Amino acid sequence: MAISLKIIPNELILNSLRQMNPWWVSGEIEKEVDNMNRRLYFGPFQYLIGDTSVRRAVVLMGMRRVGKTVLMQHGVNQLLENGVPKNKICFISVDNPVFINMENFGLDQLFKLAMEAVGSTDPNGWYVFYDEIQYLPDWERHLKVMVDSYANTKFIASGSAAAALKMKSIESGAGRFTHFILPPLTFHEFIHLKGYNDLIIPGTIEFRGEVTEFSNVSDITTFNTLFVDYINYGGYPEVIFSDKIKSGITRYVGGDIIDKVLLRDLPSLYGIRNVQELNAFFTMLVYQTGNELSYTSLSSSSQVDIITLKKYLDYLEAAFLIKRISRVGTTGKRFSRERAFKIYITNPTLRTALFGPMKEADDMMGHLVETAIFDQWLHRENNVPLYARDDKGEVDMIVMNQRKSKPAWAIEIKWKNKPFENVAEIKNLISFCKKSNLPDAVVTTYDVAGIKNVHGIDVQFVPSSVYAYNVGARTIQHRYIDMLA
Repeated sequence: MAISLKIIPNELILNSLRQMNPWWVSGEIEKEVDNMNRRLYFGPFQYLIGDTSVRRAVVLMGMRRVGKTVLMQHGVNQLLENGVPKNKICFISVDNPVFINMENFGLDQLFKLAMEAVGSTDPNGWYVFYDEIQYLPDWERHLKVMVDSYANTKFIASGSAAAALKMKSIESGAGRFTHFILPPLTFHEFIHLKGYNDLIIPGTIEFRGEVTEFSNVSDITTFNTLFVDYINYGGYPEVIFSDKIKSGITRYVGGDIIDKVLLRDLPSLYGIRNVQELNAFFTMLVYQTGNELSYTSLSSSSQVDIITLKKYLDYLEAAFLIKRISRVGTTGKRFSRERAFKIYITNPTLRTALFGPMKEADDMMGHLVETAIFDQWLHRENNVPLYARDDKGEVDMIVMNQRKSKPAWAIEIKWKNKPFENVAEIKNLISFCKKSNLPDAVVTTYDVAGIKNVHGIDVQFVPSSVYAYNVGARTIQHRYIDMLA
């Protein structure tokens, strides 16, 4: 007689749920989690958890190891502190082998088992956290049914296989899911978590007749050292607090993040057969971060046909590993056909994992500084910079006015002071501003600051590390503003 591998004793499942939810007994989350500093993204995320005025599940997305599980655990702790009954909060790791091998494995069954584990039959008023939800087939259908079936229950789900999460949730969760993307650490968060806020001098800057918050620093030499440390190791919360992980970052990031995404998640989601080709292709993109590329040049250098590499780019972008950036003309007009584009890795620490850490004077550091600054902007999902290029040169970042479809800002990223000393270094930027009727621009430097009028254009020079910090700080503000609007 054949034995069903799907039959797991009910008591074993209930015990697993009790272990995942220690507050059912103690009223508190584990001390190890409670002692971890909260990311600055916790505020807007917790706002969505607590918003019970709309019947929507919160779907937390992001690459591996950016702190999604810890963010959810901190959400549990905040609910307990807010007085939510301990037996009305449930955290379930969907990837637990005990659950995967259940009969009738599904979100509804897991929720009912959680109620049984605490001796409850009332589903009202619960906060249910599903971690790594992508391991449940057709998870988006299950979650939508849960939202529709339990009007007075809040569901929060997370997952690392972002490609599947975003694609499926958009297709099946219209009107039922609110997405929250948790990016790698911003430099602003890095400074906060590492405890260097004493270096920050709050202040304002006047630009275009408006006064805007803009912080400066008391010690630019130390701040630049921290910025280089952030570029090399700062994308992941666990890495910045562990010298052991830093010394083994190739194994930690390469093995636990890159390999699992490239060799397991994406192949299983999209049926990719040649995983080594995908791995080699991604490694090449990491090395080329910040460079202008084309499909033809990529195909030639990687030996991957254009149709396949376009699919690879789609998959890698959906998994939050890279971002393609479109080119505009020197007046900000988009091209009808995308012949050239830039690719940035979404976290400069990925390069350290593959090729080792960089020193601030290394030749490649300029590209990584540009990547790091772009990644601060990348967190503003709906206003990611483009770039401009013609036969005379390039402008690194163009921020568009979405309403008017024309350039609003032009930014040139440098890891040196030479443009401040010799404005001929930024002639392409000045030309772009004149053609686009921009009265001013920003140029980042190594450690000098000031304003110069260059051929009628007011150019604000700011150290790259200071600029990165301020962009990250403004990004957090935008998250709150967008939610409260």
